[in-house]
Amino acid sequence: MKPKIWLSSPHMGGAEIKYIQEAFDQNWIAPLGPNVNNFELDLENYLNHNSKVTALSSGTSALHLALMMCNVKRGEEVFCQSMTFSASANPITYVGAHPVFIDSEPDTWNMCPEALREALEDRAVRGKLPKAVIVVHLYGMPAKMDEILQVCEEYGVTLLEDAAEALGSTYKSQKCGTFGQMAILSFNGNKIITTSGGGALVSKSFARKKRAIFLSTQAREDAPHYEHAEIGYNYRLSNVSAGIGRGQMEVLDERIEARRANHRFYSELFSEIHGVEVLTEPNSDYFSNHWLSAITINPEVAGFSREDLRMRFERENIESRPLWKPMHMQPVFEEAHYFGTDHVAEKLFDNGLCLPSGSNLTDAERSRIAQVVNKVLV
Repeated sequence: MKPKIWLSSPHMGGAEIKYIQEAFDQNWIAPLGPNVNNFELDLENYLNHNSKVTALSSGTSALHLALMMCNVKRGEEVFCQSMTFSASANPITYVGAHPVFIDSEPDTWNMCPEALREALEDRAVRGKLPKAVIVVHLYGMPAKMDEILQVCEEYGVTLLEDAAEALGSTYKSQKCGTFGQMAILSFNGNKIITTSGGGALVSKSFARKKRAIFLSTQAREDAPHYEHAEIGYNYRLSNVSAGIGRGQMEVLDERIEARRANHRFYSELFSEIHGVEVLTEPNSDYFSNHWLSAITINPEVAGFSREDLRMRFERENIESRPLWKPMHMQPVFEEAHYFGTDHVAEKLFDNGLCLPSGSNLTDAERSRIAQVVNKVLV
């Protein structure tokens, strides 16, 4: 069996161990300490735009807290991009609300501003506007933020950003994760940088950061004993994991460039293959970290399907995966409402494939990938 080529594996830079050792030397093993504070500061300085960051155990927990701080109540609605991972939608159910899913547009594969407008207009007529809209920067590609912000502002609805896959991506030179009233980041093992597991909530005020810390540390009141006036959660990031994050921040720009180099490799590889399109920035307003490079295949033009290529990769021990199955197609959300007449997300799922995109991908591994692509054409 040939060595495995992973879709997106962790990539350590070497400095992480220094911060981990400091945590052990200082006995800061709990979910607080210098690494947590400095990791948050590193992220705030990187994002700019008056960002206030709370380091948490996952991006999912960050979104849960964001919805709580939006005062989303049981039975209310939250709009969510349909083409995404389930972690974008699951927290809506944690607070007892109902997700309403919005279709994608073909340029960035992200939330369609026109479908969003249609959905908001429908709910405005019914007198039940959603408490929030969750837009996702899919695979690191920024969404059409000007249009989406404009629609949300027209209807007075809070915009939350799921930037789990988009650390380092920018729209009109502004970092993803700084447009919405709150945003979330992920440092899962497959992300552009990792803390092994972990995430962050990005907000625009210290008051919200303080509130997020309070809720993520079991909502303990300021008293000499353990006093709790509301339900809290065990969501804070550990000082050891934050040490990994500090080391990873030192190589973030290198990791972004490596992922973008993978995208250039795939763009060239498929440039002469008709019927295959690589997800690429629509214009110079967009800068994607290309966390994952992804393609769509028109089998009638290309002469092979998404599954033909995926299975060829699998036989060569190369991991590739279909695009996210849209949330409105998931059995768990079969009763959720959905807005979108062009069915863009469904078509992307039918024909789309994510390709090996790790920042540690070698020239030899890229050569193996190219050989598989060439074979499938025969």
